[in-house]
Amino acid sequence: MTTDPSLATLTLERDGHLLLIGLNRPEKRNSFNRDLLADLARAYAIVEDDPDVWCGVLFAHGADFTTGLDLADVGAAVLAGEVLVPEGSRDPWRLDGPWTTPVVAAAQGWVMTLGIELLLAADIRVADTTARFTQLEVQRGIYPFGGATLRFTREAGWGNAMRWMLTGDEFGADEAFRIGLIQEIAPEGTAREAAVRIARSIVDKAAPLGVRATLASAQSALPDTAATVEKLQPTVAGLFTTADGAEGMTSFVERRAARFTGA
Repeated sequence: MTTDPSLATLTLERDGHLLLIGLNRPEKRNSFNRDLLADLARAYAIVEDDPDVWCGVLFAHGADFTTGLDLADVGAAVLAGEVLVPEGSRDPWRLDGPWTTPVVAAAQGWVMTLGIELLLAADIRVADTTARFTQLEVQRGIYPFGGATLRFTREAGWGNAMRWMLTGDEFGADEAFRIGLIQEIAPEGTAREAAVRIARSIVDKAAPLGVRATLASAQSALPDTAATVEKLQPTVAGLFTTADGAEGMTSFVERRAARFTGA
């Protein structure tokens, strides 16, 4: 029997060939500090490396999926170019593909910045009726650097993606479903159950090798984004050094609207 590691910021639960991964900082609204980023990277390594895992399910404990990056903790690390993924783990944004094991994601409450990118990194996404989305990095003087600039336009279309990425405005589950960010809207409090139902359909009805071949074929049809991926962190690190980047960080800490100057 496989024994999974005990992770401080995540829960791991086996359900047959499913691995359920639960973001578990509800007291911080599941905001991502360096510990949570590292733990999710370790969990995704299990999804990819354990042959007994045929599908992963990503969900969150508490009222919110995530309020995004804890900039006070992560911002300095990004600026310094620190590696946030531990050795032997996998990129929590799943930008280090190819990936061979499907992931179904479930969201509720606030789904902010990194939260949208985690959904976009999954293969199938559901959210309940309480979900509220915002890709608000531009309101903090930076930009989405966890894959939204690569995936959001592909999933939702250029205009739909830019409507939300360039403004940082909030939108709800109905709009997320309309543009293809999520594939199903679940009743309040049932997003995890909906995701497990879909994941169980995969592992119970589909041959594992057929699933892997389907993922490989679909991924091979995608454009090569390696050069763009390499520029994501250096670009956001540069934005952090601007006056607007400093103002974005200060306004985040002070919980106020930013006053940008374009410098």
